[in-house]
Amino acid sequence: MPTLMVQGTTSDAGKTTVVAALCRWLARQGVSVAPFKPQNMALNSAVTIDGGEIGRSTALQALACGLEPHSDMNPVLLKPQSDCGAQVILRGKVHGNMDALDYHAYKAEAMASVMASWRALSERYDVIIAEGAGSPAEINLRANDIANMGFAEAADCPVLLVGDIDKGGVFAQLVGTLELLSETERARTAGYIINRFRGDIALLEPGLDWLETRTSKPVFGVLPFLHGLVVDSEDSVSTEGDSQAGALNVVVPVLPRISNHNDFDPLRLHPGVNLTFVGPDQPIPPSDLMILPGSKSTRHDLQWLKQQGWPGVLRKHLRYGGKVLGICGGFQMLGQWVDDPDGLEGEVGRTEGLGLLEMTTRMVAGKQLKQVSGTLTPSMADAATSGAMHGYEMHNGVTEGPALVRPFAELEGQPDGAVSYDDQIAGTYVHGLFDAPSACDAILAWAGLHQEAAQAVDYQSHRLQQLDRLADQVETCLDTDRLRRLLQL
Repeated sequence: MPTLMVQGTTSDAGKTTVVAALCRWLARQGVSVAPFKPQNMALNSAVTIDGGEIGRSTALQALACGLEPHSDMNPVLLKPQSDCGAQVILRGKVHGNMDALDYHAYKAEAMASVMASWRALSERYDVIIAEGAGSPAEINLRANDIANMGFAEAADCPVLLVGDIDKGGVFAQLVGTLELLSETERARTAGYIINRFRGDIALLEPGLDWLETRTSKPVFGVLPFLHGLVVDSEDSVSTEGDSQAGALNVVVPVLPRISNHNDFDPLRLHPGVNLTFVGPDQPIPPSDLMILPGSKSTRHDLQWLKQQGWPGVLRKHLRYGGKVLGICGGFQMLGQWVDDPDGLEGEVGRTEGLGLLEMTTRMVAGKQLKQVSGTLTPSMADAATSGAMHGYEMHNGVTEGPALVRPFAELEGQPDGAVSYDDQIAGTYVHGLFDAPSACDAILAWAGLHQEAAQAVDYQSHRLQQLDRLADQVETCLDTDRLRRLLQL
């Protein structure tokens, strides 16, 4: 079946959104299409229908296709645990931890998983739209490459090269990348897409003509900069947003190993919420609700919180009546201790928690990966809100202690999380808990948002609207006849 790969001149050139746009454009025409990303490095991930784990951006592309995410769509996922090491996930399951040099040597074996997943998808769908990672011109990573041209050569598929004109130097990016490819790689590069253009296209056309003449390859089109576009990102935490008078103020620390920060996208969109991400050495503003996010390395990020002065800020926040919520790793931090006797997240050891909930977490082998649904308990949802919720669990820890007698939610008959007796502190293992408007409204009401305030955005509907915006740009701005020929449609 036809496969087309989208590669970028740089990280964040817009590969994810271009792939999502192409997938949505094809799916709207009834084409059986699936996304594919051979290798991804990201701390934002999603639980798949087959109980695996893939990058969150690939799950967004699956949504664009009208599909449930599957582990074959992202066969190699690297989740950084340090500056030089990562957890390696193959076809949705944890394979182990490796440092950078060990993984570089292992890539030839990982390629077998990549090709097996690609073949499995090719048997189920008519078209595969694949996404590269970083840049194909990273010379130091060319040996045993599985993320970019290494895959394209193995799958014998054409490549479209995406450049981000908003950053400047797009012609140098495109021509320079092409020059650094091998002869066979240049031959399979079918052309270019220029992304995030602002202004009058007439001013760009002389450059496009030069590019086509210089390289003998066509420009498939120029995509505009889409203001207000909010789609799932891989790792970058967006801090854009305007403060609103009278809104609920929510503060989230940007942990060094923050995971699944997409949990907060519905809050970024909420008309009654001011969301602030606080990075290292930044002042921590007063707020109504402080949320400790997920973490890929709970003990490491817990130490960082202490070094940044968060424990004192949290205690003062609670004295003045504020609310605190912990999600997954952030929930674990709220307890008295976090134990990692086998070094699953780093060094073997035990770290004292924030001591806000009477419980202890022990890291155990065998990651919990599942999609969940249920309702918030009466402690979190009053009679005016239904409290219906859904999301996914993704963690190693097992948490025990008296704090759990007041759970945060009931998930398919099982208790989850904890709520303090004074109702000021809560925690849960569920990611994506703000995606459902009913749960989002209930949690924000618990945190102090008045009932007459604007209600939560239906995040799933919003994501689909954003994907349709992207597909509309494909139809308007790209050479769709040329795309169809490339895809053998």
